[in-house]
Amino acid sequence: MHHDAVSHLEPAQDTRAADWLLAGLRGFGESVLSIVPAGFERYVRLFHPPYRRRNGQLVPVRWAEIAAVRGKRCHPGMQLHALTDSYQLGNPPPPDFDHWPHLGSLPLPECRALATALTRWTSAETAWFAFWNGYGDTRDNELLMSSPTFKAPAREYFLLTGPPHAATGNLPDSGRFQSANLWWPDDHTWCVASEIDLITTYIGCSEQCCQALLDVPGLETLEIDPATGIDFDSDFLNR
Repeated sequence: MHHDAVSHLEPAQDTRAADWLLAGLRGFGESVLSIVPAGFERYVRLFHPPYRRRNGQLVPVRWAEIAAVRGKRCHPGMQLHALTDSYQLGNPPPPDFDHWPHLGSLPLPECRALATALTRWTSAETAWFAFWNGYGDTRDNELLMSSPTFKAPAREYFLLTGPPHAATGNLPDSGRFQSANLWWPDDHTWCVASEIDLITTYIGCSEQCCQALLDVPGLETLEIDPATGIDFDSDFLNR
């Protein structure tokens, strides 16, 4: 799977492909179902890793490791600030790591691993990729600006289309990798959401797909109740 998969992306003809997703969302910022549609058999949380610098390299750190060192509870609804007692992502990192996790974007290595796993669980040749329209370099991006937009609660997205593996492609004229904020195959067998304000990606999928995702090497994943809160104050076990 290559980083140039964006060459397979093109603007959607219209936004009807997103209608099912919008119909399945429940509120804004309330629970997993506020960003991933209701109706899936299982829901998975994928934790974006913070990083330690070791010998000039950035090494991902698991949230479970931080919880264990801190004597906190490792559970599907845990929040990083509650594990580290450090609230603001903009502040200097706590002693547990040197770099905060990626905000609003699944890092490229994790995106590759997830896309590879998910493409085995769809027979669709077409997928849909939604990017938030508020990123600073949006107006310089010809591909995005030629794509139609649809509105979700408190958000607006450009809609592009391509094969499922196109999730790993970088947008042209973008200096850093930005994963789609929402992506799903045409048969709706799964849906991935990386909300712009979160350091977590959530996936709705089948029971079998869920089990497969929990076993993907290099991904820190837990099955989660879709009613679980998603904001920084929702970790009731580690307050």
